[in-house]
Amino acid sequence: MIVHGGALERARGLDLGADDVVSFPFEPLEFAAKIRAQFRERQPELELEAKLKDTLQKEHLAETAVEALSGGTNSTRRFWLGLAILGLSAVAALAGLVMVISNGHNRKETLQLKAEVARLNGGILQQGELQRRAEQARASLAATDASGPRESLKAQTEEIRKKIAANGDTNGESLKKQLQETQNRLERLENEGRIAETIVHTYGPSVCLLHVVLEFRDKDSGQLIRILTDATGKPRVDNKGMVALETDGTGPPLQEDFFGTGFLVARDGRLLTNHHVAEPWWGDEELKQLLERGTAVFAASYTAYFPGAPQGIAAKLDRISPSADLATLKLQTPEPPHTALLELDDRGEASVTGDPVVLIGYPTGIEGILARAGSDITQKVAENAQEMTQIVSQLAAQQLIRPTTTQGHIGDVLKDKIVYDAATTSGGSGGPLFNRDGKVIGVNFAILNGFGGSNLAVPVRYADELVK
Repeated sequence: MIVHGGALERARGLDLGADDVVSFPFEPLEFAAKIRAQFRERQPELELEAKLKDTLQKEHLAETAVEALSGGTNSTRRFWLGLAILGLSAVAALAGLVMVISNGHNRKETLQLKAEVARLNGGILQQGELQRRAEQARASLAATDASGPRESLKAQTEEIRKKIAANGDTNGESLKKQLQETQNRLERLENEGRIAETIVHTYGPSVCLLHVVLEFRDKDSGQLIRILTDATGKPRVDNKGMVALETDGTGPPLQEDFFGTGFLVARDGRLLTNHHVAEPWWGDEELKQLLERGTAVFAASYTAYFPGAPQGIAAKLDRISPSADLATLKLQTPEPPHTALLELDDRGEASVTGDPVVLIGYPTGIEGILARAGSDITQKVAENAQEMTQIVSQLAAQQLIRPTTTQGHIGDVLKDKIVYDAATTSGGSGGPLFNRDGKVIGVNFAILNGFGGSNLAVPVRYADELVK
């Protein structure tokens, strides 16, 4: 499937059943590699089906031979029966060997596909690819401009006033009623905006960008899976555009980068976030396939980047909730200055349908930060860095890492989730959802109906066991 959009649209395509999804405009090399990967994934299955069909035919022939000899002497019958069983055993062993070889082939192909994913989305970024992704994020974030509804209501107010002045007493009461309703909506929106500004000023510095780096091991040998490099240290790419992998070399480890949001909840440096941010392979079908085919994945590092801080702070996994998509990380050094602990409100009356909410986070991850920084910054960063860690470090050094704030209202309060319409997308997972009192009532964990649609948060009462 080819879609117009970023990670959100690709994820929706996969959820709808597509084997793979690419965003338009796409890189021809990436598109061709994805098609080849689909053919390679299918080929071992076709070969195995043919071998199994052959095995069933031979089994049928063996049964026919035994039946034909059933009229002979007992010793002759036993001889041919034993020979048939021996033949069937050999065929079964051959089929098992074929399956082992096929699984090994599948594992190799899957790892090669993962190398291509890592090359395009993580550790070996191309300058043009990084800039293209930043431009896509810039277009998406433009849709979340909070001034849009406010300006629209102001324009409606002026239009109604003009109609009242032009029509005089004609339809006067009706127009006055419309004007009053529009002014009330505008006043509510401006009040909510002031609440959002207070929340951002107080707690924005305590909401961090989480950078999680995954690495992979071969389960059989226990060795790291590495990228094969040439004498100059550049990754070796075959004639099909695939990065070569190895387990016994000295090349850089195969890595994949994930981004999410976290926020301070304890003086000991604990951060609250989602389980699927702390362990990105949890619930990830693509990574699940790797785990099922002989590959082990683990988080090689966690780094928290706070707004205004010139560098990231290393963190480690603390606890994972057994009952909800929540987890805590713990900073390895003292928390940065100018941060305040976010107060959690787990009371039922703290979350009321229709009430305004404020969401803080890092939707679209690093692309969103580059989008807000501007094209010139994006180009400069792309020219001076190749690895994702270098890119994030440069942005932190320039104090460009700042969260996005969106506003909305609670649509529904369910037992295990809060439904609201404050806009977000991938990368915003783990962001705190505030009520009108400036207290956290939920942790963003899922998106629905596209960017700006209905979104879901885990009620903070599920975090009590993690933070108390």
